[in-house]
Amino acid sequence: MRALVALFLCLTVAACGDRSFTPVLPDALTVGQPVQVLTATSRNREQDGNFGYNRSETLSFLDLDVSIPPDHKVGTLEFAYARPNPRTQFTLAGQENFSGPSAFVNHLRTDLARKPGGQREVTIFVHGFNTTHYEAAFRAAQLVHDIQLPGELVLYSWPSRGKPLAYGYDYDSVLFARGGLEQLLTLVTRDGATKVLLVGHSMGSAVIMETLRTLDNKSPGWAGRNTSGVVLISPDLDVDVFRSQMDGLKTVPRPFVIFVSHQDRILNLSARLRGAHERERLGTISDIAQISDLPVEIVDTTAYAKDAGSTHFTPATSPALISLLRQFRVVDGMLGQNDISLSSLLTGRPSQSSSAVRIVLPFLGGDK
Repeated sequence: MRALVALFLCLTVAACGDRSFTPVLPDALTVGQPVQVLTATSRNREQDGNFGYNRSETLSFLDLDVSIPPDHKVGTLEFAYARPNPRTQFTLAGQENFSGPSAFVNHLRTDLARKPGGQREVTIFVHGFNTTHYEAAFRAAQLVHDIQLPGELVLYSWPSRGKPLAYGYDYDSVLFARGGLEQLLTLVTRDGATKVLLVGHSMGSAVIMETLRTLDNKSPGWAGRNTSGVVLISPDLDVDVFRSQMDGLKTVPRPFVIFVSHQDRILNLSARLRGAHERERLGTISDIAQISDLPVEIVDTTAYAKDAGSTHFTPATSPALISLLRQFRVVDGMLGQNDISLSSLLTGRPSQSSSAVRIVLPFLGGDK
């Protein structure tokens, strides 16, 4: 109980200040490196023009320009709120509101046409719990920059309250956000990209799974036909619920990769909040037998916990793991035979395994 209270206090202190607002500073682009973050959001646009935690039945489509500071270190996300310093922090440098979904899709199609033939995939990133709209944009920009994702990245920003003690509000928002992600996926797959990779973090994984199940219920096999893969990072999902969601898919997208860590303190807290501390969340699963019949790849990143800025987002905050992911072809032979499935994620070759595969990543970042 003491550990639970201490973690709550740490989260609360870390979240002090107004996290809902950040100014647009166009001059930041003269200092930092620009990253475009195309965004669809089911957050309500407030009177001041910002997108907060209130929910909207109508999607808004945005083109956000994020400036990455010149001294940015891989795996870190440095930002402020009211008074950002573009020389040392991620900064919002521009915000264009598209007139509607058609304008958004036309812009996306134009961007994709400019890329080489092998880089016309769209990656849709769905953020997790306790995340404001602009924090989600900064994280998306950091992922693009650090991991060097190919193709075009689109952020789906759902109405998280952005407060560590608003877990219940965020869970309700996950259920609300399914409709918005369904609309976005329908738009992108129908008029934009031929390959769509879904990446979800934490509660964002629940948004993805619920949306895919809904689409498959309406059109059996939709998920397998229209997505080139799914990546769930530290998914805040009950294992039984995940099994039910997977059972609702006629064809499972391939590859289907789940990044887990046994050192994920946030997911351990999530289990306690749900009154199920004796049960593992999907993002901390250790007994692969629970999902052994599912065609998924469990990538265990526990070895990188000490190197990561956040044990709840190791693939984005561990410099050593980011380096491994970026240079995977170089170290391909170091991970054993099971690396074939992980390679499929990074090379685009689908995994053919019909049962769960567990991949334990050894720490390759030096002494820790």
